[in-house]
Amino acid sequence: MVIVLKKDISNGQKENLTAFLHSHDFKLNEVKGEEETVIAAVGRVKLDVSEVELIPGVQRVIPISRPYKMASREFKKENTVVEIKNSKGQIIRIGGNRIVAAAGPCTVESREQIMRVAASVAESGAVLLRSAAFRPQSSPYTFEGLGEEGLKYLKEAGEKYGLPVVTEIGSENLIPMMQDYGVDVYQIGAGNMQNFDLLKKVGSLGKPVILKRSYTATLEELLMSAEYLLSAGTENVILCERGIRTFEHSTRNTLDLSAVQVLRSLTHLPVIVDPSHAVGIREKIPAMALAAVASGADGVVVDVHPNPEKALSGAILSIVPEQFDKMMHDIEALAPVMGKSVYHIFSGECAKSERKSDSKKLLVAYSGKKGAYAEQAIGRYFDASEAEAVALDSFSDVFQSVADGSCDYGMIPIENSLNGSVYQNYDNFSRFEDVEIAGSVTLNIRHSLLGLKSASLSDIKTVYSHPQGFGQSKKYLDQHKDWALVDSVSTSTAAEFVASHASKSNAAIGSIVNAEIYGLKILAEDIEDDPGNFTRFVVIASRDRINKSENKPLFNIKPNMASFIFTTKNESGALYNTLGIFEKRRLNLTRLESRPIKGQLWKSWFYADVEINKEDGDVYAQCASIYEELKDKTEEVRLLGVYADGR
Repeated sequence: MVIVLKKDISNGQKENLTAFLHSHDFKLNEVKGEEETVIAAVGRVKLDVSEVELIPGVQRVIPISRPYKMASREFKKENTVVEIKNSKGQIIRIGGNRIVAAAGPCTVESREQIMRVAASVAESGAVLLRSAAFRPQSSPYTFEGLGEEGLKYLKEAGEKYGLPVVTEIGSENLIPMMQDYGVDVYQIGAGNMQNFDLLKKVGSLGKPVILKRSYTATLEELLMSAEYLLSAGTENVILCERGIRTFEHSTRNTLDLSAVQVLRSLTHLPVIVDPSHAVGIREKIPAMALAAVASGADGVVVDVHPNPEKALSGAILSIVPEQFDKMMHDIEALAPVMGKSVYHIFSGECAKSERKSDSKKLLVAYSGKKGAYAEQAIGRYFDASEAEAVALDSFSDVFQSVADGSCDYGMIPIENSLNGSVYQNYDNFSRFEDVEIAGSVTLNIRHSLLGLKSASLSDIKTVYSHPQGFGQSKKYLDQHKDWALVDSVSTSTAAEFVASHASKSNAAIGSIVNAEIYGLKILAEDIEDDPGNFTRFVVIASRDRINKSENKPLFNIKPNMASFIFTTKNESGALYNTLGIFEKRRLNLTRLESRPIKGQLWKSWFYADVEINKEDGDVYAQCASIYEELKDKTEEVRLLGVYADGR
């Protein structure tokens, strides 16, 4: 049933209502809309609608009309997004505005085979590794997989390349083994779609499940099977269209792409498509994968084998890695037309989630070498007794180390008073979706020109620094137009380079701290354009860490700032209406930036920093309320953090 609440319902009345429903073992989902708030309730016990309507605070009750309840769009209006964490700390999300690809061989045949395929599909853009270790076959004389050995190889390959693994389960007896090996996503094959005992057992695990449509099933039967999974405990069900049996024999099955849009109207669950098992003709699979994306699917599942002619199973269903690579490039080009982008895993060979130090202190990552301004910001924000600075090669590495847990926090520059925003880090926030802001600190930046002890200004021909260092010292550099300027990862990296290469013609722009650390001479001091040169740094942390501990106040300043990232709807006045949410609360918007969205032409992320009025009550409650309003006005929104800002 759908319970519409009165607009003036009190907190006490709502608590009494939910307590009543929970006492009858109902599962609840509250949905706040612009006009009304409703509670969707599903349970095994039948309640008289009139009995619920008499409860104080209830305006009316609408029965859910579908035989499937929790899977119904009536139960949950917004789309479900299934989250799957990979070995790099990234959370893969299926549903929403991203397209995902799951790929791999039909069956694990050897360690060498699965490692080779995993490396290939990861490089091409897959975010999930799919393959069978136990393969139910229509004939007892065909290859049924390596069993536990195959499961071991599959998980090893997934861990190495940051790909969560998807594998089919055909018997509840396999559950303990698959749990031991850490299977990320369980697949219910078409042959088991109506194996209700298996559905209940797998659903009770609470893990993500891909449910494939049987080739004889109606969409209602598919959704009733999903209902078994949902009612057993899991909230993460992904529906998969893989073709149905018709009178046509030109292809293996008939791929019913109309099912994608029909399911969109019937259910909130994500929908993916398996063109390999549907078509069964190698050269036609990529085209049907593109058609699936064009139909609105949230992703595709594709069989990939390095040598299909020698495959022990699924030979006719498999494309070669080169075909998969081209297919992913084509999907990248098509995605913007659908208003979507393709999901990617973090770059890098493999996950390195070990802590970067044995120290018991908090590990705080920064980009550059010892003496970087970011390291000085770490010293200002954290007590020396509680934190250890960890130097990394790039801003992306700082985000990665925080995401995968090898460091506790990161310190990154976000804006400078003279040279503006550090756009690379705004882009990193859109890439690393599970990294948030935990704090902020502002540092006065004073630049010096540093050279070898034996050097003088007349010797200098090449100057190294971070682009921000050059931008903040433009007036000084304009006096020396004959100098070549070379970008470095950080000002401290530039100083280390000058010291290690020992050439009198080289100099670096950086802090006087760098001169002390690297044994350099200060050739010119305070060369920044303006003494009011300040850089604002933010402390970043994984969402898990922030959720486990309240953000540290800065110099006794309690949280007073919130940062949001959002995309607007494609309609007139969308940005104006979104910003109106802040204006009506009389909140000061201290920063608004826009950045292009990769893969979506002429669309942008907007980043907003907002001062929160502490006098208006609980800061976190205010931000939660703002977030809910933004969800209604935007296509996508994230609360990047609620934190103390001492600017």
